[in-house]
Amino acid sequence: MQTGDQSEAIAFLTAAGGRERHETHISLIFLSAGLAWKLKRAVRLPYADFSTPDLRLAACRKEVALNRDAAPGLYRKVRSITRRDDGGLEWDGPGAAVDHVVEMARFDQRDLFSVMAAEGRLPLPTIETLAAEIAARHAAAPVAGDPAGAARVARVLAVNEAGFATSHVLPAPDVDRLSAQFRHALDGHAARLDDRARGGRVRRCHGDLHLRNICQWQGRPRLFDCLEFNDDLATTDTLYDLAFILMDLWDTGLHQHANRLANRYMDAVEGEDVSGWTLLPFFMAIRAAVRAHVTATQAEESRGAAGFDDLAGRARRYLDLARTLLDPARGRVIALAGLSGSGKTTLAERLAPELAPPPGARILETDRIRKALFGVAATRRLPAEAYAPAVSQRVYAGLSDRVAVLADQQAAVIATAVLDRRADREALAAAAGGHRFDGIWLSAAPGVLRARIGARSAGASDADAAVLDRQIAAQAAMPDDWPRIDVSGDVPDTLARLRCALGLPAAAGRH
Repeated sequence: MQTGDQSEAIAFLTAAGGRERHETHISLIFLSAGLAWKLKRAVRLPYADFSTPDLRLAACRKEVALNRDAAPGLYRKVRSITRRDDGGLEWDGPGAAVDHVVEMARFDQRDLFSVMAAEGRLPLPTIETLAAEIAARHAAAPVAGDPAGAARVARVLAVNEAGFATSHVLPAPDVDRLSAQFRHALDGHAARLDDRARGGRVRRCHGDLHLRNICQWQGRPRLFDCLEFNDDLATTDTLYDLAFILMDLWDTGLHQHANRLANRYMDAVEGEDVSGWTLLPFFMAIRAAVRAHVTATQAEESRGAAGFDDLAGRARRYLDLARTLLDPARGRVIALAGLSGSGKTTLAERLAPELAPPPGARILETDRIRKALFGVAATRRLPAEAYAPAVSQRVYAGLSDRVAVLADQQAAVIATAVLDRRADREALAAAAGGHRFDGIWLSAAPGVLRARIGARSAGASDADAAVLDRQIAAQAAMPDDWPRIDVSGDVPDTLARLRCALGLPAAAGRH
């Protein structure tokens, strides 16, 4: 509900150079040459109260304090619009404050991740950097004292149900079925949600982490415009915070980006919770449902207007996505084995988004497990002793343990490793339990493998030509217990044959 007249402040900001204006339901953003001013609307809503200048000042100060660390240089300061003696307005004068704004450095709107994604300009390496940034922010976020993780999620589901009731755009039977799906899914996840809360994974997060609230700033992804006006809404499971951008990427059609972001994030935090991966579809579904009822409400308010059909269609799309994300999953394990240079990681990353449910398969790589064991970044080279037989035994045991946990939670998993020892292959197959297991040996001539190792850029693997030569010398014969696929050709050709061997649809290039 609007509670005050801000026309003077709006006129002042426009005259100060903010002639380009963007509006949200709670803010007005004025863009000038090099600066942006964000004015809180004078509104009182169930989840936010900006009804007085003092309340808006407090909200501005909190927004700057919460966002400065994540976006250094982007958030400048809080500025006051004050009354001069002659009745006019000025910046930060001694007179009475009329209103307050957050002053930010202006960035090119084309650097918003939402724009980059829509234009196909969002590179996967940037997504990997973003994953590390989000993981670091979550690690530093204050832990909530409330141990009731399931109850917190139940409140969100209740808000969603109330939100759906405010419009008649979506068919009531479909909404009712979705609500029943959510309640059933929550019952199944409740114990784990409470365990995560007790384990410190419910934190004061960003709260509104979608593509429009991330930008490329000073050469890095920056999270901005966090949910500052309601601490309870922003206090949530860290994976629910992550799920908003995962859902956004998936809905945009950037399935590989969503899968890469989820995998790299879990690589960073997996020591805390291996099975957290299996909560992502549920959390993504909640985010899709939020978008569905908000968009449906917008459509209801625009009945008879030109934009109604578009809004109603988008609401339906989000509803359908939420239902897809809640479809029951079946555990599946795929192991891609082969000598260094056989393309295990490349193929795994291309296949992973194709395995249900979204965001696809968890990729487990012995190279990354080994680096995590030594507490170093995936791209940092390890000394020779890190590859001693005893260490490798721990790495392979860790791989099998992770596979067992995820398969038991009905996740899709792709494990990549050299796996040139039969005992390791058998252990991995056993870890899949009663779930479908496919082990594939990727083979190519030594010359092909050497050429690929020589051409690849720095990554998680430390293998060079000398390592490959030792692998070849130690291998008495090509393993005969798993099907073999020749990977000497290009990636599309190899993927086509790999999909066929795994029983996956051939026309999967849209991912």
